[in-house]
Amino acid sequence: MRGDPRQREAAGRVSDDVPPPRGAAVGRRIGTGVMYGLWRPRVLGAWRVPGSGPVILAGNHAHLIDGPMLLGTAPRPVHFLVKKEAFTGPLDPFLRSIGQVKVDRSVPDRAAIGRALSVLERGGVLGIFPEGTRGNGDFGEVRAGLAYFAVRSGAPVVPVAVLGTAERRGRVVGALPPLRGRVDVVFGEPFAADDGSGRRTRKALDAATARIQERLTRHLADARRRTGR
Repeated sequence: MRGDPRQREAAGRVSDDVPPPRGAAVGRRIGTGVMYGLWRPRVLGAWRVPGSGPVILAGNHAHLIDGPMLLGTAPRPVHFLVKKEAFTGPLDPFLRSIGQVKVDRSVPDRAAIGRALSVLERGGVLGIFPEGTRGNGDFGEVRAGLAYFAVRSGAPVVPVAVLGTAERRGRVVGALPPLRGRVDVVFGEPFAADDGSGRRTRKALDAATARIQERLTRHLADARRRTGR
């Protein structure tokens, strides 16, 4: 039965459905090498990220390297929710192999929700850009998905501010920040998104979303003061 194609197919489904924790660890090592090789990240407050148990990292998103930057500077391996459009060509198997979670942002993606919750259920770190897409990176709009994952799993949320990636363009590659330029990554205090009641009603999720946005916005302002950006 070792070579049974049905077993191989089942194994493939499992690997697709459950993001591999070892893959995320490999992704972290790759991210660390690339980010520290091309830029000069300054990481503040990494000790605030709990050393074990489920955690949600909520970062601002102003540039395409924000995700890889956080992947390479976080103190623990991170499984990010990544838009399905990124899973094309050779990036598809690569992103899957390093434990990233493909999500279809145009519909309620139940498969992605299940994979993300599985990360938290086994005590992993889930990375989310709650603004949903790249923008001003100021947490001006926070989608309800973050609140759902936080309330459903009970995982604490750690706000993260990535600063300096969108300030100016590099001379060598115009789409990227200047090579060897400084990028600040500031981790904030973990907090509970829910009100402690255990309710998952729409009203409770809306309140959690508002609570999250207030905490993320406050952390971003504090991070800018600390870094002078």
